[in-house]
Amino acid sequence: MKRYDFGSGRPDPASFPVQGLVEAAIHAIPKIGGDFVLYPGDKGHLGLREVMAARESRREGVKVSPDDIALMTGSMQAVTLMAEAFMEQRGDVILTEEFTYSGTIGAYKKLGAELVGVPLDGDGMRPDLLEETIQRLIAEGRRPKFIYTLATYQNPTGSVMPLDRRREILRVANRYGVILVEDNCYGDVKFEGEHVPAFYTLDGAENVLYICSLSKVLAPGVRLGYLLAKPPMMRRALDRRYDGGNSVLAACIVGEYFRENMWDHIGKICRIIQEKRDTLFSSLERHLGDIATWSHPVGGLFLWLKLPETTDMDRLQKLAGEKGVVFARGRGFHVYGQDVKYIRLAFGYPGLEEIREGVKVLAQCVREAQA
Repeated sequence: MKRYDFGSGRPDPASFPVQGLVEAAIHAIPKIGGDFVLYPGDKGHLGLREVMAARESRREGVKVSPDDIALMTGSMQAVTLMAEAFMEQRGDVILTEEFTYSGTIGAYKKLGAELVGVPLDGDGMRPDLLEETIQRLIAEGRRPKFIYTLATYQNPTGSVMPLDRRREILRVANRYGVILVEDNCYGDVKFEGEHVPAFYTLDGAENVLYICSLSKVLAPGVRLGYLLAKPPMMRRALDRRYDGGNSVLAACIVGEYFRENMWDHIGKICRIIQEKRDTLFSSLERHLGDIATWSHPVGGLFLWLKLPETTDMDRLQKLAGEKGVVFARGRGFHVYGQDVKYIRLAFGYPGLEEIREGVKVLAQCVREAQA
């Protein structure tokens, strides 16, 4: 059976720079030499931290020091480290968008957190409802430990939070003394539109921690990401890190490759994924334009598809599975697991023809699943 994989957020396999990384390894490994026998420390390989600091400085237009960056084994290590560092006991509250990354929901719940969702609109988390939620929780004696937000190319909705709203979200966080954690793992996968600055670049960002990844611009299998923060926030986080640091081998090779090739490589990735997004748009318009609506992401890897209220979601999932169509069901992204008439389609991994054929098959399943 043919498989149409819209399930997970991965880049195109053909974009992985095999030869470039081979050449980088030839140059990078001798530079480290016998020092591979040493532990990397809690911030990791300096060479890659320097390259990531340059990445942030160029994208955000501010000076970033490698001393403010700690390498992680993928951005998810940083995500879980936030709970381990700032939670004091099981049942502590973490605020997120009402819809957010399913991996984060699962991780925080397994660590014993109570997730409280803040409604979002087309511009992301609503600051007025964030403030109402914080006030209510404080009145109940349950002050949130931190706010976790995907403000840029939000997963699953694809929205981008405007600058004015970011400032208001930060003002609310500071007003009530709540830490803000920004996960920007999709930020460089940009197709169009103006750049919106990260939270850590704004005035009053002393209590902001920032997470970024290389999974979407290189490959998830490399398992590299990083945490960016100023002391004492960085120290509080790293005091709960017990893994001895991440792979110097992976970090030195990627650092060597990206030192000269980062923006050319990212540009290539963005062109490939944008073509896939556009193909998905046209395919949806052709096959589902009369009964469904969807987001129009200007970056990232995900499209949020709203289905008719008459859709039997269990039947849709069964029909699609029988025909090889893989997608992520909307309830997996809802902090309370509410069964909503949405599905998330990831468009970075499948080929163009796979997208065209897969949407056609998906549309047939959607029509069959109407109650």
